[in-house]
Amino acid sequence: MSAHTTKSNLLVIMDDEHSPKALGCNGRSMAITPNLDRLAAAGTWFRNAYTPSPLCVPARACLATGLPVRENLCWDNAIAYGGQHASWGHRLQAAGRRTAAVGKLHFTDVSASTGFDEQFVPMHLYADGDLHGSLRDPLPVRYQSRSIVDRIGGGETEYTEYDRKIAELAQQWLRERAGERGGPWALFVSFICPHYPLVAPQAFYDLYPIERIPLPKRRIEPWHPKSDWWAEFERSYVFEQSFANDTQRRAAIAAYYGMVSFVDDLVGKVLATLHECALAPDTTVLFTSDHGDNLGARGLWGKSTFYEEAAGIPMLLAGPGVPAGRVARTPVSLLDVYPTALDCAGIAAGPEDAGRPGISLRERAAEDDPDRVVVSEYHGAGATTGAFMLRTGRWKYIHLVGHGAELYDLENDPEELYDLALRADYRARVQQLEARLRALLDPEAVDAHAKRDQAALVARHGGREAILRLGGVNATPVPGRPGIFVAG
Repeated sequence: MSAHTTKSNLLVIMDDEHSPKALGCNGRSMAITPNLDRLAAAGTWFRNAYTPSPLCVPARACLATGLPVRENLCWDNAIAYGGQHASWGHRLQAAGRRTAAVGKLHFTDVSASTGFDEQFVPMHLYADGDLHGSLRDPLPVRYQSRSIVDRIGGGETEYTEYDRKIAELAQQWLRERAGERGGPWALFVSFICPHYPLVAPQAFYDLYPIERIPLPKRRIEPWHPKSDWWAEFERSYVFEQSFANDTQRRAAIAAYYGMVSFVDDLVGKVLATLHECALAPDTTVLFTSDHGDNLGARGLWGKSTFYEEAAGIPMLLAGPGVPAGRVARTPVSLLDVYPTALDCAGIAAGPEDAGRPGISLRERAAEDDPDRVVVSEYHGAGATTGAFMLRTGRWKYIHLVGHGAELYDLENDPEELYDLALRADYRARVQQLEARLRALLDPEAVDAHAKRDQAALVARHGGREAILRLGGVNATPVPGRPGIFVAG
């Protein structure tokens, strides 16, 4: 728990699939994000922030509970958080704090006790979630991933309409708090863009002329040879094979950045209301995302990997006592949101919080610990075995159960083009980092646990063939709309 004693309201603003490289304050990004840049300037930007799992449902379970996937057991997009572990919302409710959520939660359903007094237009699992992603051996082809090219460019979608509604309701909730007395409140505002479909409102799409869009970086052989794990991943996901040409790829990237700018505009509206209602001086604002997006880098699209584009996330913190204009190098993750929420509410850690690895971001904003260890894990679609990432200092170590490892020096190779695990002179470093990972968890045991739970889930839903006939869900629909399942 942080040493801070100042209580504050907490406004968490989250979007979906936002690469940390798509921030204007990055300095190397084409992203136009003036509102997020102002937030970064007013507070602290955590340059080395990660998701505990590069997949929607597991990441959001981690954010809610402060527990890693291997402990909350929400392995994939069909196994969601439903209140089975205490959330930071529960802890705030027990202390008499007001809590509310607007937008995407991706929990089991609205009836589950997950720590919010109110949920406005909540998005939860559709039907039984993505059961298709629970099929692990052998991996099915994810035919629904072909839909990434169905709509690309400028225009409106159900998601952009939904995000506008989320912003309006968040502003309304804040206006209702103006002038109220009482203990600190917490509001969770969760947008869905820039999650595909890769369609941005026209004015935002037009900010990024496609002729100026560079093509994404490719793999460099032989530094990153395709192992069996990666061969199966690329056989399962058919995003890249679905693109007709580079013009279409450039348009997809332009639309993604257009959606980033669209969300930035909505964030600006919410923050403007916070100031108009004179709530800003007493409110800590946290902006983040559930995970990133590969966006064509190395021929990969979507999330589900541990490269910076997909496993990294934006993490901006501003408010009372938070240093302004600071860039923090400490590795952090969504697991740190749980203690941050308790810190802001002035709630001391209790026995129910034991074992949670997070540390308040208000504390992390004040001092650097670049050697802190952050771990991420993945057990979802496309993964023939469990995968784990360990980040500490300049090093990123990736462990593919039964399929070897990857090692990147992010100080000298920030684009992760050279896999040092292939070099004999880095063998000792690989062994050292593997030992650090194994000191925290047993990769083989965790992999086996995930597969047992997923096999049991598949059996409860009629078995493998029944799920293959149903197909995979093509992105979660907005509340009240039907989902689309795609079979082979």
